[in-house]
Amino acid sequence: MKVRRRYLALKIELKGNFSSRQIFNVIWNSVLQLYGEYGLSKTGLTFIDYYEKEKIMIIRTVHTAVDNVRAALASITNIDSEPAAIHVLKVSGTLKALRKNLKLSQA
Repeated sequence: MKVRRRYLALKIELKGNFSSRQIFNVIWNSVLQLYGEYGLSKTGLTFIDYYEKEKIMIIRTVHTAVDNVRAALASITNIDSEPAAIHVLKVSGTLKALRKNLKLSQA
């Protein structure tokens, strides 16, 4: 059976400069804390791209785990003791459509 993926565009609101790796690790740990290792493995969570200027991150997950990932994102309140919030801007079935809709260039 084909794996149906969803791409999430996330708006990162935080003070200070953090690398894409630091931000993705916070998301990863949030899903891990909320759902455990088994739940995390079922999400298929993958980092795709980070637009530093716009502070927009694109991640990929399986279609059945979108709600779980959204819940984990809502639970993030800080990154390295700095207040932070992560908002889902758009969910799409293809990366091309997501970038087109948000008017982002391909990196």
